[in-house]
Amino acid sequence: MVRAVHWVMVAPALTLLAALIFLPSLYVFWLSLNNSSFGAQAQWVGLANYFTLLQDPYFWRAFLNTFVLVNVVVYLELALGLAMALLFAGGMPWPKLTLAVVLAPYAISEVVAVIMWKYMFEPQVGPLQWLLRSIGLGEIDWAVNPVHGLGLVVLLAVWHHLPFTFLLLYAALLGVPKELYEAARVDGASAWTTFRRITVPVIMPAILVALLFRYIFAFRIFSEPWLLTQGGPARSTEVLAVYLYKAAFRYHDFGLAAATGWAMVLLSLLISIPYLRVMYRRMFAHEA
Repeated sequence: MVRAVHWVMVAPALTLLAALIFLPSLYVFWLSLNNSSFGAQAQWVGLANYFTLLQDPYFWRAFLNTFVLVNVVVYLELALGLAMALLFAGGMPWPKLTLAVVLAPYAISEVVAVIMWKYMFEPQVGPLQWLLRSIGLGEIDWAVNPVHGLGLVVLLAVWHHLPFTFLLLYAALLGVPKELYEAARVDGASAWTTFRRITVPVIMPAILVALLFRYIFAFRIFSEPWLLTQGGPARSTEVLAVYLYKAAFRYHDFGLAAATGWAMVLLSLLISIPYLRVMYRRMFAHEA
């Protein structure tokens, strides 16, 4: 009886999830098995769209760009976010002001952020380009050089989403019991030993949550590469989300776009499963 009441209580949430996530996902999967375009009736082609993806070199280039970009962005954000969280937890001058400055990028929309960074790195009048030339480092040819273009995407993504990782880790650091640090000082532990033996193990659940969320969100990155380069030059800076967008709205191949979407879902699951297993073992296995 109690279990039935529990199911009744969660039924509205389950219904909402089914209506907004499960049913549309099933429709997209059905669409991925068809040849579909504007004004044409869908024709069943089975797994042909998936085989097209596997044989398309542009898809694999987009996958490689996404894989490299996501790993660089996520782990660079983690390192910077942890360093900033340690600074704030140790005490910063004018903490309210500095915290507002650190969180400010998260309040800016992605479109505005990209436009701002495009101006700062504009080849002719960009102030950061002028600064790089003045100190002898040359220019960032992000519109021509694919490496420079993806590098600028990394810088922009890290700058824009770093506050999310920082907040998670900072909140976790504030929850570390002070008694543990006092005991470490009494035992004569060095700062590095204290960090490795106390800080990291205690905040590891927050680190795993930050990694999981940023992996999922970064894997579907779209605004930054699209607004900066639109995948150019010669589709060399495309990521999977840009590949999907072009398949759907430039080439009007909805079946291929749907197959790309499901490929992104499966790849995201493959990335997230190890983190979910580690999180389960650390946080919930003792309850079994």
